[in-house]
Amino acid sequence: MTKHLSSIKYLLPLLLLFACAKPPVPPPTPYGPVPSDAQLAWQQMEFNAFVHFNMNTFTNIEWGMGSEPPSTFNPTALDCRQWAKVCKEAGMKGIILTAKHHDGFCLWPSAYTEHSVKNSPWKDGKGDVVRELSDACKEYGLKFGVYLSPWDRNHADYGKPEYLTYFRNQLRELLTNYGEIFEVWFDGANGGDGYYGGANEKREVDRQNYYDWPTTRKLVYELQPNAIIFSDAGPGCRWVGNENGYAEETNWSTIRSAEFYPGSPNYKELTKGHADGTDWVPAECDVSIRPGWYYHPEQDTAVKSLEKLTDIYYNSVGRNGLLLLNLPVDTRGLVHEADATRLKELGETIRRDFANNIAEGPKGAGKKAAASNERGQGFEVKNALDGNPETYWATADGTNSASLEIDFPKGAGAGKTTISRLVLQEYIRLGQRVSGFKVFAKQNGKWQPIAEGTTIGYKRILRFDPQEVEGLKIEFEGRAVPCIAEVGVY
Repeated sequence: MTKHLSSIKYLLPLLLLFACAKPPVPPPTPYGPVPSDAQLAWQQMEFNAFVHFNMNTFTNIEWGMGSEPPSTFNPTALDCRQWAKVCKEAGMKGIILTAKHHDGFCLWPSAYTEHSVKNSPWKDGKGDVVRELSDACKEYGLKFGVYLSPWDRNHADYGKPEYLTYFRNQLRELLTNYGEIFEVWFDGANGGDGYYGGANEKREVDRQNYYDWPTTRKLVYELQPNAIIFSDAGPGCRWVGNENGYAEETNWSTIRSAEFYPGSPNYKELTKGHADGTDWVPAECDVSIRPGWYYHPEQDTAVKSLEKLTDIYYNSVGRNGLLLLNLPVDTRGLVHEADATRLKELGETIRRDFANNIAEGPKGAGKKAAASNERGQGFEVKNALDGNPETYWATADGTNSASLEIDFPKGAGAGKTTISRLVLQEYIRLGQRVSGFKVFAKQNGKWQPIAEGTTIGYKRILRFDPQEVEGLKIEFEGRAVPCIAEVGVY
């Protein structure tokens, strides 16, 4: 009996500890539409390449009619490994290839048409550009995507029901023979003048209904379950509504997707998205490094400046979008030296701009952070400064307005820290919540406003003139409790 009493005596403190322990704090309830795992992985890529290289490269026009003979396609030094190397060094994560543009010429030896590389002089008709780029992407650790134009100015059946079978047969070839495809790109340009098997006429289609998009999307998901489908309506990602590479300062990742289809006339709404959107369809910002999408030798001196490309980056990735920067591969089959040089400069600039997050490190610097409200254990403000996007600071239910403060330790000399960039990220697995924010810098012991904005989403980057600060305060206004994954200061 004494032995049992002795055991109980030692167990009692443990029993009391468990009895007094606080129950775990539940996470906030998801707000509105949320991204799929595939959509989140896609947005985390941030910066990808578009490659426009096809028949138009050799005819020196932007949109071919479909009557161009396959013999016209004949690159002299095609090297997809060079493309991949250039993209990798620039910090890009994937490449999307124009496997078939509006003229209908196929960069792979399709079994369903003679209008392809198999009838070109390149490699005596034995070549496959899609294969070579797919292999190069694997070698350089890049993801691979395909652009397949819904419009085909070469095919005799375009505009008829029979064309849909042809279109889907080609889609099946691309999605089954080249490994994992991370994005499938459907252009909104549909219908108009064309060769159409020799008819040489104008054919218009009902863009909303002709293609039977639900059936095509079902096929994509059957063959590539994790692929992101691009079109005005998504459903994986949406066009940003312009070809300048810019998202609006207000950019919701949600849209009322039933109101859109490839080529829909209300495309300008896509630049901002819809705050009351029914579906999560984030914005992709496409733009070319040159004035044209295809290579034109007269544009060799018209490559966008480093300043312009940097501005595009900050207004796409920095405004809750993904940047898709086009490279017009030249008639040799190479990324031109001017483009490659500018891309290298851009990659170096981005890496330099975000090399030192002074809010997160150096390790042991002792940054002091405080919040006006914390939800509880597991959702503390320190999570917003830990460099881990899977942890986040959240407030208690009903607290939709809150602030976060960071005090910087005094440095040598002036005792102040100089900053010029601020990165904010929401924990979007629970939806897009923040509708407005203001940024204040502590200068000489007083808070001074230095920036403000509306939406954040996956990532928002603010640039401002270099500021000497003793601390930062960010006030958040949310539609639901803020969930802030990261705050980076550079």
